[in-house]
Amino acid sequence: MVTTTYQVQGMTCGHCVAAVSAEVGGLPGVEQVQVDLTTGRLTVTSQHPMELEAVRAAVDEAGYDLVNA
Repeated sequence: MVTTTYQVQGMTCGHCVAAVSAEVGGLPGVEQVQVDLTTGRLTVTSQHPMELEAVRAAVDEAGYDLVNA
């Protein structure tokens, strides 16, 4: 298992957390997604290292921005 942490910008509520969790959680190989609304931290546990652009696209699809990655 691989755990990677990302920074998401623009989330303001529980709906935001749910949207990011659903999109990222739907990526192939993802086992667990944790989103901390207060810090904007997105932690992804997956079967293999995630491609940054795949994570970025999923966060973008949810309506938010992946930063510092």
